[in-house]
Amino acid sequence: MSHANQSGSSPDIMIVHDPQTALGSEPSVQWAKQTLIGALESRGMGVALEQEGAGQFAKVQIIISGNDSPAAIAAGRELGVALPEEAESLAILAAQGKIVLTAPDGRGLVYALLELTDRIRHASGDITGELLDVRTLVDKPANEIRSVTRLFACEPEDKPWFYDKSFWDEYLTELATQRFNRFTLSLGMGYDYGHDPNVRDNYFSFAYPFLFDVPGYEVKALELSEEERRLNFETLRYIGQETKRRGMHFQLGLWNHSYIFTDSPNMNYTIAGIDEKNHAPYCRDAIAKLLKEFTEIDGLTFRVHYEGGIPEPAYEFWRVALAGTKDIGRRLEIDMHAKGINDELIRIAIDTGQPIFISPKYWAEHMGPSYHQAAIRDNEFSLPKNQTMDMQAITAWSRRFTRYGYADYLRDDRQIGILFRLWPGTQKLLLWGDPALAAGYGRYSHFSGTQGIELCEPLTFKGRKGSGTEGGREPYLAEELKLPNRDWLKHKYTYRLWGRLLYNPETNPDVWRRYLRFEFGEAADSYESALAHASRILPLVTAAYCPSAANVVYWPEMHTNQPIADPDLPSPFGFDTPQPGTFGAASPLDTALFYRIDDFADDIIQGFRHGKYSPLETADRLEAMATTAAQYLSKAIELAVDPQAANFQRFVTDTRMLIHIGQFFANKFRAALSYALSERTGDVAELERALDFYKLAREHWVRVVAISQDKYKPDIAFGYTQPVRGHWADRLPAIEADIQAMERQLQAARSDASRTVDTGKLQAAMKVLAASPADRRQLFVHRAPSHFSKGEKLGVQLELPGASDGLKVVLHYRHANQSEHYVVTEMNRDGASFAAEIPAAYTKSPFGILYFFEVVESDGGARHYPGLNEDISNQPYYFVRSR
Repeated sequence: MSHANQSGSSPDIMIVHDPQTALGSEPSVQWAKQTLIGALESRGMGVALEQEGAGQFAKVQIIISGNDSPAAIAAGRELGVALPEEAESLAILAAQGKIVLTAPDGRGLVYALLELTDRIRHASGDITGELLDVRTLVDKPANEIRSVTRLFACEPEDKPWFYDKSFWDEYLTELATQRFNRFTLSLGMGYDYGHDPNVRDNYFSFAYPFLFDVPGYEVKALELSEEERRLNFETLRYIGQETKRRGMHFQLGLWNHSYIFTDSPNMNYTIAGIDEKNHAPYCRDAIAKLLKEFTEIDGLTFRVHYEGGIPEPAYEFWRVALAGTKDIGRRLEIDMHAKGINDELIRIAIDTGQPIFISPKYWAEHMGPSYHQAAIRDNEFSLPKNQTMDMQAITAWSRRFTRYGYADYLRDDRQIGILFRLWPGTQKLLLWGDPALAAGYGRYSHFSGTQGIELCEPLTFKGRKGSGTEGGREPYLAEELKLPNRDWLKHKYTYRLWGRLLYNPETNPDVWRRYLRFEFGEAADSYESALAHASRILPLVTAAYCPSAANVVYWPEMHTNQPIADPDLPSPFGFDTPQPGTFGAASPLDTALFYRIDDFADDIIQGFRHGKYSPLETADRLEAMATTAAQYLSKAIELAVDPQAANFQRFVTDTRMLIHIGQFFANKFRAALSYALSERTGDVAELERALDFYKLAREHWVRVVAISQDKYKPDIAFGYTQPVRGHWADRLPAIEADIQAMERQLQAARSDASRTVDTGKLQAAMKVLAASPADRRQLFVHRAPSHFSKGEKLGVQLELPGASDGLKVVLHYRHANQSEHYVVTEMNRDGASFAAEIPAAYTKSPFGILYFFEVVESDGGARHYPGLNEDISNQPYYFVRSR
């Protein structure tokens, strides 16, 4: 059978199916093979299909086989390569014009076929030569689950892509090519019951009546036509089928189970025929019908705390509703969003007989560096004032610490899987692409034996809670930059980095560089470096400064200004940030690694500091990232073949904006610290310095506004409230108002003859700041234990050559349980050696142990070790599991 073999001549490429492997008949492998053929033919290659033994006259022979086939075994033996056995692994064995694609399962074989396809699509020269140059590759996954979730959050903006079959064909192919093995379509995730007054858009919020009737019930979405309901049903089936055809797991998220919205009584769609009596039985039977009608569904995701519409505790509701997943004749993964989950809910889920996962947030509702928070915010351990139990009895009270991290779920005797979810609070819109951070996430998404990660994709929550407009979720104002109904194309590089580096953090850089070279030619290397440095800025800001863990309020990409000088200025953060609600008072998201600005000022005026990163150190890092990104950006523009090309202009625009956002935060950190020191010492010079830094920060925000003004729409909405909608220009008045307040304070201070300076505090602070703790990273010698035995003491030792007599080392350790605080103990010193023991009673625990060191210098300087590396992609603590 010939595809492009003209005039009887020998084909360029012969694709051979090894008849001794059954994998080739799997639908996903057949699809991937056709995708490969299409890529070859699009590049002018003649392709023929034959059984093995034919096609010896083709220039290149591609053999598709399982790794138990004679062809694969022989090729592996010839090349000295051990064939991979892990699920989803693959091998490409190449020699003498023959390429053997082999894997132990269908998904691995799909990846092998798509890897070859990707190389062909991005080859710059002769395709035959490209194939003849293919080198042997053996690859295997680091994370069991690598998922992307796409939300239907806005009826007018999301219907265009939802109903567009060509969109799904392209988008799902890209996910499979980049080795995501799971796609999740999330419905109802955009609506948070109990927090949304007067929202009208409830399309798919209570999903079942938008898809089908359930026998025995008269439940309807009254305003929905029967025709549209059938279209929804057919579209969901198409999405499931196409996801499965590409060899991916299809997960459906059902995030809301409320049929009546007490805070939003005027919803666009009225759910009729349901009440308290039949609510849970209806949901049970609707789930059962859903799973019967859509056999493509491999798993369901549920939000089981109060924001899903069911008051806590909700044991009886979920006991009834989850019964719909029993006895369905197939394996179904049940994923429960982790917030507020306790042992009783887990037991109810396990009773279904299905595999159970819970999905905690990775960095609250934001994105930080690659590691998991060394400590959560203090606010997660205590209750906000004036809260009533209301419907939040578990989430807001007894299990409050479960809201924004892995909490106490990482027990080594757990009967459930753990899937982290990376939420979309930090960067919703601008380009992101850093291979180092993506690789770091690949290394730590299976922390403590967990199963992987699900990413909320770019533009998640666009148009949320009724804030959308007709015509799709297009954010651009400039016509030449728009991507109608294909906004994901802007982020192809982002998907590539995440997918490939979650699969294998040690992936060869050529995987992403081939794409960059194809798109940007000689500017590719500079593009990569500029965007990488710019992409580290907002994750670092998020880790060091988090006025709210909620993404509906805190959006550092388009930050609503939090005042430094005047706490009475309007601010959306008061409910979730320490008093007096200023920038200096705001907590870091990682309280173990980063100093709160006011806390740092309080410490240094007393003549000491801890090893946490200070606001000045954070500012210096941000400035270095921004400066380096700017240098590489200039080089990329200089080398660009077509600097006005839309794809390149999107990169230039967003990278420039990120650079100035980084400089804004760097200078605001400095301004806030100088202001805090002025408050505590009375020093006018520090107040002057604060004002200078704040004005410099403002200048950079003005540059962000100027860059974005004619590129992005004036109202980019990710919700109906001011902090998550609008434009960068909208944020300027609040910055200027706070600067004016600081100017008034400075004027008053200069004219206050009675003002005194506490020179002792000021000198103490300056001495600590001048100490600049030595970076002993190169001298630091520590070998982390490979494991510990429960109920036995764990010894920890390190060497620090050249340590001064007055130096001391403090050990910080805790279980991998974020509801606990650290135990802190000074290590015993013997010359350059330091030692401490973690007691046997502490190791007798179902949790692993993480720890780090604090080195305190004799001059008052201090640092944490191992700390963050230059690209903030490492784990800044050690982690040991029991034997």
